[in-house]
Amino acid sequence: MLADVETRSVSPVFVGRAGELTALTEALAAATAGEPQALLVGGEAGVGKTRLVEEFVGAARASGAVVAVGGCVEIGADGLPFAPFSTALRALRRTLPDELAAAAAGQEHELARLLPELGDVGQHEASQEDSTARLFELTVRLLERLTAERTVVLVLEDLHWADASTRHLLSYLFRTLHRGRIVVVATYRADDIHRRHPLRPLLAELDRLRTVRRLELARFTRTEVHRQLTGILAAEPDPATVEAIWTRSDGNAFFVEELITTHACGCELSESLREVLLVRVETLPETAQRVARIVAEGGSTVEYALLAAVARLPEDDLIDALRAAVGANILLAAPEGDGYRFRHSLVREAVSDDLLPGERSRLNRRYAEALEADPSLVRADERATRLATYWYHAHDAVKALPAVLRASVETRKRYAYAEQLQLLERAMELWDEVPDEVRATLRPADYAEAYPTCGCDPETTPLRHLDLLAEAAVAARLGGERERALKIGKMALRILEEENDPLRSAWFWTERSRLLSGLARGDGWAEIATAQDLVRGLPPSAVHAFVLAIAAGWGMVRTPGPDSLAAAERAVEYARLVGDKPIELNAQLTRGSLLVAAGDVESGLAEMREVLDRTVAAGQMTEAMRAYVNLSSCLEGVGRSRESVELCEAGIALAGVHGLRDSEGWIRANLAESHAVLGEWDAARENAEWVLRASYSNKPRGAAALRLAQLAVLRGDVAAAREQLALARELFGRKDPMVQYTLPVAETELLLTAAEGRIDEARAVLADAEGDTVHTGMHRYVWPLLLGAATVEADALGLPAAAGGRAAALDRITALVRRVAAPSPIWQAYSLHVSAELARAEKRDDIARWTEVVAAYEPLDVPYPAARARYRLADALLAEGGRRDEAAALLREAHDAAVRLGARPLREELELLAGRARLSLTDPVPAGPEPDDDAFGLTPREQDVLTLVAAGRTNRQIAEELFISPKTASVHVSNILAKLGVSGRGEAAAMAHRLRLLESA
Repeated sequence: MLADVETRSVSPVFVGRAGELTALTEALAAATAGEPQALLVGGEAGVGKTRLVEEFVGAARASGAVVAVGGCVEIGADGLPFAPFSTALRALRRTLPDELAAAAAGQEHELARLLPELGDVGQHEASQEDSTARLFELTVRLLERLTAERTVVLVLEDLHWADASTRHLLSYLFRTLHRGRIVVVATYRADDIHRRHPLRPLLAELDRLRTVRRLELARFTRTEVHRQLTGILAAEPDPATVEAIWTRSDGNAFFVEELITTHACGCELSESLREVLLVRVETLPETAQRVARIVAEGGSTVEYALLAAVARLPEDDLIDALRAAVGANILLAAPEGDGYRFRHSLVREAVSDDLLPGERSRLNRRYAEALEADPSLVRADERATRLATYWYHAHDAVKALPAVLRASVETRKRYAYAEQLQLLERAMELWDEVPDEVRATLRPADYAEAYPTCGCDPETTPLRHLDLLAEAAVAARLGGERERALKIGKMALRILEEENDPLRSAWFWTERSRLLSGLARGDGWAEIATAQDLVRGLPPSAVHAFVLAIAAGWGMVRTPGPDSLAAAERAVEYARLVGDKPIELNAQLTRGSLLVAAGDVESGLAEMREVLDRTVAAGQMTEAMRAYVNLSSCLEGVGRSRESVELCEAGIALAGVHGLRDSEGWIRANLAESHAVLGEWDAARENAEWVLRASYSNKPRGAAALRLAQLAVLRGDVAAAREQLALARELFGRKDPMVQYTLPVAETELLLTAAEGRIDEARAVLADAEGDTVHTGMHRYVWPLLLGAATVEADALGLPAAAGGRAAALDRITALVRRVAAPSPIWQAYSLHVSAELARAEKRDDIARWTEVVAAYEPLDVPYPAARARYRLADALLAEGGRRDEAAALLREAHDAAVRLGARPLREELELLAGRARLSLTDPVPAGPEPDDDAFGLTPREQDVLTLVAAGRTNRQIAEELFISPKTASVHVSNILAKLGVSGRGEAAAMAHRLRLLESA
C-alpha cells in the first residue's frame, strides 16, 4: 500500500509538547467521566499541530475512544459548507453505523444536509428564518446521543480555511454541548489569522467561554530541535548541522524536517523557505512532478479517478508517479483510501504558487471538463460546488455562471446561507462577462420568498440581475449578514428607480423594513408604508399579500387597531386569491391576534388554533412555532394562564423534537409569564433563566430578564431587580420600542423607584409611559402599570416628601383608568383593584370596595394580587373594628400565599399588621377582643411625636409644639424608629399611615 511507505523525514520520537499533550489527555479523562470538553489548538504553519493531534488520537484510540477526523477544505471563498463536520460524521457512520442511525432516527432528512448518506434532504422552506439553527441543534443532539455511552473524539482540522457555516456550527456546538462523553479538538494556523480574518471574531467569542480551552503551540527550543534531528537521523547529529538547522528553521518542526532532508541530499540551504519546500518536489521524476502540480490545483484532497481523468496518463505511469511522490513523503493517501493529498499544506501551497497563470487555468478547465463528463468522480454533495470552483478558476465565465448558480441552490438546500451568498456574489461578478444570448437561457431556480414572478412562467422567463440581488438579499439576511443585505437591497432599489416595476420595488422596500428593524435602526414603518403605496391599486399578487401581511404583523405588536386588522383581512384574502398558503397562514394568525386584541376573543382564539393545527399537520414548523408563541400570549392576555401553560408545554415539546431552540426560547418566555401570574414563581424563574442561557434572539431574552426583574421586585431583592432590568433594556434596544415591552419595563421601573423611596421619579415614569397606554388591545400591559402607580400613591399617603405633585398624579391615574378597556374577568378584577387603591390614596378606603375586589379575584388563579386584596380588606376590617375573626382569616390566607411565593415585602407588611392587631398568623383560634394599646408599644407621647414626624416636622419644631427640649424630641424619634423597625423618618411616617397608627392619636 502506498500509504505504508516508510519515510525518513519524520521523527519517530514525539518531541516536546508534554504540557499540551497532558491537557488533551486530561480532557479525554474528563469527557470519559461524562463532562464534554472543547479545545482549540493553534500555532503557526508547520509548528506541529497535526503531530500533536495524531499523538493524542493514538492515545485516545488506545483507551477505547472512537475518533473521527474532519478537515476544512481550502478551495477559496466558495468552500464546501460544513466540510469538516460532514467528513467527521461520515467517519462516525463507518465506525458506528447502527449507533449513528439510532441517534439520527426521525431526523434523517434534516441531518442529510450535513451527511447526505442519511437520505434525501427534507423539503426546503425558503422563508424559514430558523432553519440553520434547527440543523445546528439537531447536530448537537446527534452528538449527545451518540456519546451518551461511549467516548468520542471529534477532531476538526484547519479552521483557518473554514467556511462561514462551519464556523457558525462550531460556535453553536461549543456553546450548547452540555452532555455526552465527547472531546472536540479544533486546530488552526495562528499566523494566518490577520486582523480581518473571518476566524478572528470566532476565536474572540470562544475565548469568552469558560468551557473552551485554548492551546497555543510555540516553536521548538534548540534542545527540542536536537532531539527531533536525532529521531529523524536515528543517530546523534553533528553540532554544526544542529546549529545551522536550528538557526534556519527558527524552531519550526516542519521546516526542520525539510531542511534536514535538503541537507541529507547534499543540497545547500536556500535562503528562501519556498525553495526549500520545493527541493524534494524538484527531485522527483518529471511525471511525478506533473502529478503533484495537478493534485495541488485540485483542492485539499483529489479522488484517484478524478486525478486519472485530469492527468490523462496511462494507469501504470500514474501509479508509478504517485508511488514516487508518496515515497518522497510529498503526497499521502487520503484517510478514506480513495484519493491523495499533500502531506503538509505548506508544500501544496508552494507547488500551487509555482504554477504559471496559464497552467493554473488549464488545469482547472481539465478538472471541470472531467467532472462534467463523469459527475460520479466526486461525491454528490461536493459536485456542484467543486464544478463551480473549477470553471471559475478556469476563467470561463460562460461555463462558470450557470455552474455557480447551480452550486448556490445546493448550498441553500443545506442551509449554508453564507456560502450561498458568496456564490451569488460571484455570479453577480460574472454577470457582465457573459453574453446576453447566454444569459437569456438561464432560468431562476425559484424565487426568493414572495419575490414577484411578474405573472410569467419561470420555465420561460429569463433570469434577471434583479433576481440575483433578491436571492442574495434573502441569503444575506438568513445568514446573519444584515448589513450586506441592506447594501444589496439599496443597490436593487437604485436599479428599480429607472424601471417601472412596483412589485419588485415593494418587495425590496419590505425587505429593507425587516432589516432595519432587526438591526435596531428604526421601526421600519416608513419602508412598509412606501411598499404599500407601490402596490395600492394593483391586482392581487403574492407581493401585495406579503406587504399587507408584514404591515399587519408590524401593527399587531406596535399599534393594534382597525387599520392593522384591515391589513390582515386583505392579506388573507389576497393570499387565497393567488394561492400562497404560507402568506395566508401568516396573515390569518396575525388576524386572530388582532381579533383578540379588539375584544372578539373567542373568534380570534379559534382562528389561531386553526392555523396551529394546519401548520403542524403540514409540517410548516416556522409558522407553527409562531402560532404557539402568539396563541399562548393571547391566552395569557385574556387571563387563561393555565391554558397558556399547557399550550406552551406542548410547543416546547414540538420545538425540542425539531431542534428549534430559539423558537423554544420565545415559548419559554411566555411560559415564564404564565407561571409568574399563577404564582409558580420558581418555575417562572427557571424558564426565564433557560431563555437567557440558551436562546439567542434578543427579544425573548429581554422578556426573560424583565420577568426576573419583576420577580426580584416582588421578592424584595432591589439590587437583583436593577441588574435584570438594565439587561432587559439593553436587549430590547432603543430604536424600535414595542408597547408589549415598554409598558412592563415602565411598571417594573415604577415599583423599583418607589421601593427606593423616590416617589417623584416613580410618578415621572408613569407620565413618560402615558403615550403608550392609548393603543387598542394593550390593556393587559396598562392595568398592571396603573395598579402599581395607584398602590404607590396609596402607600405614600401622609409622606411629606410625596405631597407635592400628588394631586396631579392621582388625576393622571384616574384619567387613564377611564379610557382603558377591561374586557376579561382578570382585567375587570384589576380595574376594581386600581379603583380601591385610588380610594385608599384619597382616604376613601372602605370595606365594600375591598370585598368586591377579593370576590373578583376569587375565581381566578392569581395568588399575588389576590393576597394583596385580602391584606387590604383585612386592614379595612380592623380599622372599622368588630370583625377580627374575619380579618384574621384573611391575613392568614394572604400570609400563606406570601410565604409560598417568597414575596418578602408583602409577608413583612402582613406580619406588621397582624402584630399591631395582636392576631396570630398561624393559629386559627378566635381572634379575641381588640387590643386597647398600640401593638408596637408606643407611649402616648411617642404617638404624639410620630404624628408630628408624619407631618414633616423637624426635631426643633416638635419640641416647640410639645413644649419639650429638642434633645428630648430626638430621643423620642429614635425610640419610635427602633420600635417600628425602620431606618428613617420617612419610613416611619409611611408605616404610620399604612398601619393606621395615627388614627387614635
